[in-house]
Amino acid sequence: MNDVTTRAGFVAVIGAPNAGKSTLVNALVGQKVAIVSPKAQTTRARLMGIAINDRTQILLVDTPGIFEPKRRLDRAMVAAAWGGAGDADLILLVIDADAGLNRQVEQILAGLEHREHPLWIALNKVDLVKKPKLLELSLKLTERLNPDHVFMISAASGDGVPELKTALGSAMPEGPWLYPEDDVSDATDRMIAAELTREQIYNQLHQELPYSTAIETESWEDRPDGSTVIHQQIFVERDSQKAIVIGKGGSRLRLIGENARAAITEHLGRKVHLFLHVKVNPRWGEDRALYEDIGLEWSD
Repeated sequence: MNDVTTRAGFVAVIGAPNAGKSTLVNALVGQKVAIVSPKAQTTRARLMGIAINDRTQILLVDTPGIFEPKRRLDRAMVAAAWGGAGDADLILLVIDADAGLNRQVEQILAGLEHREHPLWIALNKVDLVKKPKLLELSLKLTERLNPDHVFMISAASGDGVPELKTALGSAMPEGPWLYPEDDVSDATDRMIAAELTREQIYNQLHQELPYSTAIETESWEDRPDGSTVIHQQIFVERDSQKAIVIGKGGSRLRLIGENARAAITEHLGRKVHLFLHVKVNPRWGEDRALYEDIGLEWSD
């Protein structure tokens, strides 16, 4: 990639929780690099997906959803989101077109009114919305923020995603690629493995329990036979939550482990031995080391 016409740049993908940011990043990259869930606030740390469009490397910073923070973890997540926007060449605001301009979106719009970076808007989930409502929403956003572009997409189905990807590629500054050609993310295998386990907790458990959990990789051993042994700790805040994660006779924990092991095996491309342990720690949200493991900066 030594051609002078190569391009590379950073795109901060921001939006309210559950707007579809991670689904869009995965679609643009062409494979899964960020966990997804129908539950809001799935993304916790800034995770970068690397998309390739012809001779352009598009570095997509998938940020946590921006919402009103109530605890230290929330503050760290929101700070990561706005920090990603500040470091980017371009801001891509993803809005759930079906949800419209709710309170969370209004807070983000207020924060973007005095931005210094180019702003693009992707109205997502347009397949769920009638055209007149879409046009009205697009007009309101254009009057409010004067974005450079507004795209109508469905990240889940892929509609409009190729056109968005091509446009993003053309908008990136000229320069050498910043990552090897076969890289799809800046996250370490340890971080992705923890995220894939957390995804299973989100998908299998309900109500607010997932937000009271965190995953820490205790040990990682690559064996001579080519397999990998991983021990992960699942932190919860109360004994009652531990019982929910474990399930009757350990059934729920086994299912979480089986599905997480399959996902990690697919990611690593080799056999994985995964061992999960559940530990009660009411103050895991105050553990600086755990924030580093998650990939967040400590927030006062």
